[in-house]
Amino acid sequence: MKHAALGFRMHSGWGGLVAISADDNSVDVVARRRIVTADPKIPGAKQPYHYASSLKLSAAEEYLAKCAAASESLAFEAIGDVVRELEGRDYRLLGSAVLLAAGRPLPSLAKVLTAHSLIHTAEGEFFRNAVRRACERSKISVTTIRERELDEQIEIAWGDAANQLQRRVANLGSSIGPPWTKDYKLATLAAAAILGVAEKVRENPR
Repeated sequence: MKHAALGFRMHSGWGGLVAISADDNSVDVVARRRIVTADPKIPGAKQPYHYASSLKLSAAEEYLAKCAAASESLAFEAIGDVVRELEGRDYRLLGSAVLLAAGRPLPSLAKVLTAHSLIHTAEGEFFRNAVRRACERSKISVTTIRERELDEQIEIAWGDAANQLQRRVANLGSSIGPPWTKDYKLATLAAAAILGVAEKVRENPR
């Protein structure tokens, strides 16, 4: 059975999902998706904190909870589709990684809704959290990696092969075809970091 890992890079209402496998210090993309995590039937769901900022605090809390449940369900369905595809192709999923921004911890909702910059930060966290919860609900171990620390994590996981791996990922678009955007590239590296560590643990158990 082959091993695989998932990587996610999220935006407001959507994100890039990549599933990879690794062999001989290289990676292969075995699935990639643009997943939707905002329910089009809910007004303002793509930018829920923007929408909530026009509501009273109690109504904003109820609205955001409704959006969060819907976004988690959409992410859960999308992840489930990929997992079933991988299982059908004899892959065993070892874990997942969600890329984070470098934002500071958020204050209370009341303060967030009064500051436009905090609203943007909160929305980023909102959709990343939806994917994290969906992975946990799917019984998939999930790790978060700050984008600015991704190179360091690749070096830890892949050692001397890190540079070769990064070049391979950068140029994968020429072999697997478009789209091969920054979202997919970074999600692939995040998944590679998880897969590299998991394989080391398997090879050198304590």
